[in-house]
Amino acid sequence: MLPDLRQTIGYLVADARGRIVGRVECAMYGSARDTPDALSVRSGFLSRRRRLVPAETIQKIDGASGVVGLSVERGAIRAFL
Repeated sequence: MLPDLRQTIGYLVADARGRIVGRVECAMYGSARDTPDALSVRSGFLSRRRRLVPAETIQKIDGASGVVGLSVERGAIRAFL
């Protein structure tokens, strides 16, 4: 079971190869009103581009280092405005 995604704001996100995808901007809600099911990840400080990271692609959340590890590569993550 994954920890609460609302607690990951500001964490770095790394893909399956360990490459940095970006930083968690906020948790996103879709299917359930009380439980987030995705993360919005901003790829750069001044970047407008964001990526939508579904909860099922998260392999590990390391609270000590502040890193969210994904089970997929960067190319498999959908981008949105």
